[in-house]
Amino acid sequence: MSALWISITLLLAAACALFLGAGWRQKPASDRDRDRLNTDFYHQRLRELEEDESQGVIGERAAMVSELQQTLLSDVPQQAATPSRASSRLVLLPGVVILVVASLGMYLKSGGLTQVASWMQVQQAYPELRARVMDPQAKPLSMEELARLQLGLRSALQSEPDNLNDWTMLGRLGMVLNNATTASQAFEHALQLAPNNLSLKQDYAEVLTRSSDPQDNRQAGLMLQDMVKEDGSNLRTLGLLAFNAYQQQHYDRAIGAWQSMLQAMPAADKRRAMIERSIEQAKTEAGQQNTQLALTVTLTPAAEKMLPPGGVMYISVSDGVSPVPVAVKRLPLSHFPLSLTLDDSNAMMPARLLSAQHQVQVRVRISRDGSASPQAGDWFGLSAITPWDGHQHMAVEINQQQP
Repeated sequence: MSALWISITLLLAAACALFLGAGWRQKPASDRDRDRLNTDFYHQRLRELEEDESQGVIGERAAMVSELQQTLLSDVPQQAATPSRASSRLVLLPGVVILVVASLGMYLKSGGLTQVASWMQVQQAYPELRARVMDPQAKPLSMEELARLQLGLRSALQSEPDNLNDWTMLGRLGMVLNNATTASQAFEHALQLAPNNLSLKQDYAEVLTRSSDPQDNRQAGLMLQDMVKEDGSNLRTLGLLAFNAYQQQHYDRAIGAWQSMLQAMPAADKRRAMIERSIEQAKTEAGQQNTQLALTVTLTPAAEKMLPPGGVMYISVSDGVSPVPVAVKRLPLSHFPLSLTLDDSNAMMPARLLSAQHQVQVRVRISRDGSASPQAGDWFGLSAITPWDGHQHMAVEINQQQP
């Protein structure tokens, strides 16, 4: 920061020197040169008159000298008095003050001093931030500190544009900070330095896949297809290709990529369940899913006698483990027994589909006031946990009251 203020001070000093120099200039150089020539010409003529008089050429030398003196006085005006010039120079001092104040004011208003000060602080903190992010035992950086580290990296790369590790780190910081532009530009520079680096290609493809620009999504898809041709067993490449294809509604390609992942993964891998759900979701979106749960609902005589007028029936399907339903359906009360079907269109969340479950449990509740939350006195029925293959028929009897 001191270098900045030294530069500002030197520039102001130079501006003041130019201002004062212009005001203190006593006489233009051209005027002084002309006066000197006129004076030299006067003395030259005096010498010529002396020579002419000594040779007897002229006889009225005194009159001619007087005429030369009058001509010199006309050509070379008398200089102004020094005190008046000195007093007039004092008028320049307020101008110097105005120049300095106006310059500083304009810089403080529009010169980005705050941004420069912040940048200087980042430069000072950058070595420590970089050391912390590289140390797995150090305290994790906050989002604000990561943003400062990103700025420090950008500044460092100005002097080291061929530093592959720094371009890679900058790109990954852009991903963490959700700065797609920075991440994309950084990985593009990194790939220019290492065009065959698979990890960089995957990172770049992921950034382009996340982009809201369809052209970026298409570019990522082409990159990922080329990478799969080179290595069809890389799980990260296959996962990125599946996600990219799903986003572009190329469901068959997404399903194929996920199925390839399942073939390459160990049977005990915990990620298999999530991939299977993704495949079922893609099949549903593509209209390839025909999974349906056929359900018949009956009432006990005691429950039938207490049916509330204007009541609502809630049907929820869970996996028998999590209390969060997989599918939900809301119906007005009608005649019993009641037959209906549920499918993936009744799913609570796209990530948890009925078609992806291996077991199901059905709960049917009659709400007297239409509330989605169970109320004391509501009648309900609960099925057993049943293995699910996607095409079963189940029956539930409403035979209990909510305590």
